[in-house]
Amino acid sequence: MTAKILDGKKTASQIRQGLKEEIAKLQKKPSLKVILIGDNPSSLIYVKNKNKYASEVGIKSEVIHLPPSITENKLIEQINKLNNDKNVNGILVQLPLPKHINEFNVINSISPEKDVDGFTIQNKGLLSIGTPQLLPCTPYGIMELLKRYKIKVAGKHAVVIGRSNIVGKPMAQLLLNNDATITICHSKTRNLKNITKTADILISAVGKQNLIKGNFIKPGAIVIDVAMIRDEKNKKWSGDTDFKAISKKAKYITPVPGGIGPMTVAMLLKNTLTAYKLQNKC
Repeated sequence: MTAKILDGKKTASQIRQGLKEEIAKLQKKPSLKVILIGDNPSSLIYVKNKNKYASEVGIKSEVIHLPPSITENKLIEQINKLNNDKNVNGILVQLPLPKHINEFNVINSISPEKDVDGFTIQNKGLLSIGTPQLLPCTPYGIMELLKRYKIKVAGKHAVVIGRSNIVGKPMAQLLLNNDATITICHSKTRNLKNITKTADILISAVGKQNLIKGNFIKPGAIVIDVAMIRDEKNKKWSGDTDFKAISKKAKYITPVPGGIGPMTVAMLLKNTLTAYKLQNKC
């Protein structure tokens, strides 16, 4: 058996084309403001890509670049200005933030209707009761990728490795909302291999190279690798999974890069359009 590739790059391109066609019909274009603090190299790359693809689909995107010395109060003041600006539909604060700034306070100062990352308490609460408004982009992208490859999750046993508020927890909730049976694993989980071998769908979002080896999965499993780990020695990217070994056993697998990363950005753009519709009641 050789696993089929879940091509996130190709799928994201299709999603962006659909968004571009829909946005072209709007009289007024959606507006996205991205707040970037400091000069974290990874953040600079992520923001550059988000800005590029937003412009490609017709979203007016602007990066507000603030110094790393900015205080939490000043940052929240900036966010409140954007909350009150009717011409702004989406607000994104690029993470991570400097250590002197409380991430929870900042994220929850964003208006839930403009929270295109889907990270505010209100949006997480709506997800937990099965009536989501704006979804966290990475889990949303994974569900969309599965949907477009006609992979049904209802009745399947899905194992999620990682319990972060950004990926692990909302991922489990989305799968549960779609009638999967869920197991969440984390750093304190015992006998990880014994659990992952029972998974019909395995989603790993840890950030530990080759954590999931070929003998960790059962034949025919669907394997989603969320991690992006840079090997500076070889100048290559890898994920949590031993791609070569798992490809011999899995039915489907995502590549790194070219899997979940492009889908995350595509769903951010989709969320921006959704936010626009919510605010304009259309």
